[in-house]
Amino acid sequence: MFDALSHPRLADCRRLFLRNYEVHINIGVHDFEKRGEQRVVINVELFVPLSLSTPVHDKLNEVVDYDFMRSTIAQRVAQGHIHLQETLCDDVVTTMLEHPHVRAARVSTEKPDVYPDCDAVGVEVFRIKEI
Repeated sequence: MFDALSHPRLADCRRLFLRNYEVHINIGVHDFEKRGEQRVVINVELFVPLSLSTPVHDKLNEVVDYDFMRSTIAQRVAQGHIHLQETLCDDVVTTMLEHPHVRAARVSTEKPDVYPDCDAVGVEVFRIKEI
């Protein structure tokens, strides 16, 4: 697996993560997928420079709040049916990168109930802000 913190542009960053966030959403291109919600597991990693995320006064406003990750996903999911996991990942990672302190983000989605003979099918995207 790719270790993003080994990337030279992220060497001065802290990694925040939201792991195995399970949501039930309308996603898929097949007719049977459009009739109801599916379980989707979402993982997010944000890479924030230490200079922008090292608290001096132990206050929440000195760091990127974890709620930002969850609320971003909730807002995207609330927009309605999504055909592709790629679309979901791209939309979420784009919004994560709009946060002024986030330098890079990785987002993955998994549909664990698609096939009986594997754990999940999914998509992952990793992006670094252009400087």
